[in-house]
Amino acid sequence: MDTRYRAIPRSLFLLSVFYGGMVCIAGVLGNKQVALGPVSRIGEWVGLGPLAVEAGIFAFLLLVAVSSSVAELHGRATANKLVLFGFIPLLTSVALSWLVHALPPSPDMQPEGLAAVQYILGATWRIWLGGITAYGISTLLNVTIFSALRREGGGLMWLRSAIAGVLSQIVDTLIFVTIAFYGVFPIFELLAGQMLAKVVLSAVLVPLLIYLFVGIGRAVDRG
Repeated sequence: MDTRYRAIPRSLFLLSVFYGGMVCIAGVLGNKQVALGPVSRIGEWVGLGPLAVEAGIFAFLLLVAVSSSVAELHGRATANKLVLFGFIPLLTSVALSWLVHALPPSPDMQPEGLAAVQYILGATWRIWLGGITAYGISTLLNVTIFSALRREGGGLMWLRSAIAGVLSQIVDTLIFVTIAFYGVFPIFELLAGQMLAKVVLSAVLVPLLIYLFVGIGRAVDRG
């Protein structure tokens, strides 16, 4: 048997397939702004008013959780490769979105359906650039912080995941909002609101998701 070829762990294969799907759907979900009750109330308490966050955050939090889980199960180097390979479906989905947006529609399409899909596919180049840049930098940062804290402190996976998730989401928001909207309109309130919403969601959801994915991964590898 040729020992140069090593079977991919089942957990890595499963999480990688899931990761690729979330990379593609995040941009689609981001076209809707959602108001989250507890987060909006926090925004009102700190004087920012009701908060809205793009729904793509849910897919992005899953990306953060999966990349951290891969780092926990298979090491930082493998998690970094996962993030970098994620550019393949991401850039492919961007190219296909531009292509489909440019192609002439069927005359049988309902006008309201055509308007909706053209709106979703027709994001400006600044929004695409902001999303791609923010994805790469913030997700690699998350893996770096999560792995570094493991070396320093060992356990406390919930704390490592919360710190890494929160810091990476702050960086993600700064990069995306600045690239996509700077000079278009004042961005301070948008930055503050998005940052607050993402920090709260990251602190609450990311640790739970990482425990879930690491548990599933270990169970799959044992089986």
